[in-house]
Amino acid sequence: MNGFHVIEQRLLNEFQHDFPLVKQPFLVIGEQLGITENEVIERLEQLSMEGVVSRVGPVFRPGCIGVSTLAALTVPAENLDEVACWINTLAEVNHNYEREHTYNLWFVVAAPNQLWLDNVLQKISQHTGLPMLVLPLIEPYHIDLGFDLHGRCGTTRKSSGSGASVQLKSVQRESVQLNQVQSAIVAELQSGIKLEPQPFASLATSINLEEDAVIRQVLDWRSDGVIKRFGVVVRHYELGYKENAMVVWDVPDDQISGLGKIAAQQEGVTLCYRRPRQLPDWGYNLFAMVHGTNRDIVMKQIEKLSKNTGLEAFQMQVLFSCRRFKQRGAHYVANGRN
Repeated sequence: MNGFHVIEQRLLNEFQHDFPLVKQPFLVIGEQLGITENEVIERLEQLSMEGVVSRVGPVFRPGCIGVSTLAALTVPAENLDEVACWINTLAEVNHNYEREHTYNLWFVVAAPNQLWLDNVLQKISQHTGLPMLVLPLIEPYHIDLGFDLHGRCGTTRKSSGSGASVQLKSVQRESVQLNQVQSAIVAELQSGIKLEPQPFASLATSINLEEDAVIRQVLDWRSDGVIKRFGVVVRHYELGYKENAMVVWDVPDDQISGLGKIAAQQEGVTLCYRRPRQLPDWGYNLFAMVHGTNRDIVMKQIEKLSKNTGLEAFQMQVLFSCRRFKQRGAHYVANGRN
């Protein structure tokens, strides 16, 4: 991708997944890149200021340490900015996008537990008085969301909805029960580690733990799959992926797992998962996110995806993103850093 120095390309590509979980991670990265620890930190700080880097930290596997759901509203065009801005103020909302559809405002809500999540959804429903879809994750096929600066989007390397009645209760995978110490670690980690020589030491000090204990817990979570990956988390638009579409299909329930796994392997697919239909308003159950540098490329990738997987046989809709109102990591534990 043009616009990035070779060192920045390596920093962004190689450490989305293979981030060293040691006392001085930026020193280790510097040694691998042939630059100093301070240079690594300075480059990450600059990329963060430019919006390319969202944070450096964990991506927790959905359903492991809290609950979340995708939701959507049908908002009159003249009220869209106002409603979107209000939703942005909710700490539990981490993504909020306008998309090309009758349901034109799509957002993700995350919370420590189901009751908390349901209360937030009820608050949104009551405040807006608008029809709302609530579409929790049922089965993930690809949730890693990596972006390769060399153009292979979705192929980064893996590491060793009136106050109308809405069904708010949603099925979630069983969560890991965090103790007080673990909750404190998550609260600090979920916004990312500090860009300083010993980030785990300062994190540990802030919650009265030893540095080694924090690192050991992060390693255990990664080994157990609670943390999907730990590393540099980038923003697709600032990387050059100016267009993205959420593609949805109505797939027979007895075929969705197999087709979902195949779709997840296709070029350009950065997310792929099963969510419930919400009939009669929403009849789609397979979702995929496709990113590209322009709209034509995204559409060609979608056409290729549908053909290669056999999904062209099923009803499909393409919801292009129009505006990004909010994008940050999910906050599953209250009182984390913003």
